[in-house]
Amino acid sequence: MARWRDGRGKLVVHGDGSRAAVAVPLEIATSYRARTKGLLGRDSVDGAILLSPAGGIHTFRMRIPIDVAYLDRHLTVMAVRTMKPGRLGLPRFRSRHVLESEAGVMAGWGLDVGVRVAVEVES
Repeated sequence: MARWRDGRGKLVVHGDGSRAAVAVPLEIATSYRARTKGLLGRDSVDGAILLSPAGGIHTFRMRIPIDVAYLDRHLTVMAVRTMKPGRLGLPRFRSRHVLESEAGVMAGWGLDVGVRVAVEVES
């Protein structure tokens, strides 16, 4: 498994026979400080943010509803949820990473349970 640092990159959502792969701008948050801040205080997000390691999240002090995808250690989607501000997400057993984005966009990317994603780090 890759070890990432705080930074930027691309999230690649692999396609299937009927859908092409999608590349999404990605912010990578691996330090305690970056993971704790996440999307707090933002009115929007360009693409997605990856929190790693993370098994659960909350939306306290958030301004917008978000889509949340829980990923296992192989970067396979375990669950996708939309959360309103002021909620506490249940921790997911076996979840190692969490993706967050604006509510409603993950479905358009083809992000669903069982889909595997890749992270490409900018150099």
